Amino acid sequence: MKKQLLSGLVAAALLGSAALPAVAQNIGIVNGKPVPSSLLQTFKEQMERSGRPVSAEQEGQIKEAIIEREIYAQAAKAQGLDATESFKGQVELARQGILTQELFAAYEKAHPISDAAAKAEYDKFVATNQGKEYHAFHILVDSEDKAKALIAQIKKGAKFEDLAKKESKDPGSGQRGGDLDWGNAANYVPEFSEAMTKLKKGQMTDTPVKTQFGYHIIRVDDVREAQLPKFEEVKPQIEQQLRQQQIQKYQQELREKAKVE
Repeated sequence: MKKQLLSGLVAAALLGSAALPAVAQNIGIVNGKPVPSSLLQTFKEQMERSGRPVSAEQEGQIKEAIIEREIYAQAAKAQGLDATESFKGQVELARQGILTQELFAAYEKAHPISDAAAKAEYDKFVATNQGKEYHAFHILVDSEDKAKALIAQIKKGAKFEDLAKKESKDPGSGQRGGDLDWGNAANYVPEFSEAMTKLKKGQMTDTPVKTQFGYHIIRVDDVREAQLPKFEEVKPQIEQQLRQQQIQKYQQELREKAKVE
């Protein structure tokens, strides 16, 4: 099973990466044809890019898998399979994929995310999410009359959580007894936020709160200052997000410049 898995990884790596300059040493010779060690190096670099370093044990298995692929490739060529339209089409798709990967890798290398850019993005996040956080619960129903009836039941002693599980049409929070967990007021629609922020710890809305989703009964169990992660804790995620945004913008620019008929 391990050998089959490595063979599959070799296939993915060799199709998804550009050839490196040949080196003198080969990992083997198959029917007189050298199998260059650059193939092994290509595979190892692909693995490292994805965060999976290759161990010494795996390297030996990978060498064997590459040798086997050369044996099979020579057999296929002997049968003329490299001249079929199917083969040529797959080669062209692989070529496009490899060049696309190299293009975006080169762009990322030429446009690294600076610490200043990452910090600026973090500061925007802090500005949007700072302040108070609310641990809120809610029950969402379709009609105002239904909401009023549930409020009356709760005031008479019915358990909020039980009614949320039974009556709320918000499946996510409903299964948790209406629990919305901690959240900033900006996370909710204005009508909901306005009603929620007026409540003190342990309070529930006396009247239904109408939003685009229906009618809500809201309860706030606790309030605290926003617990935001430190910059260094989220810096890798911010950098990755900014890289994705850069690539998307670059892709759009290329698409707009291209003449497609």
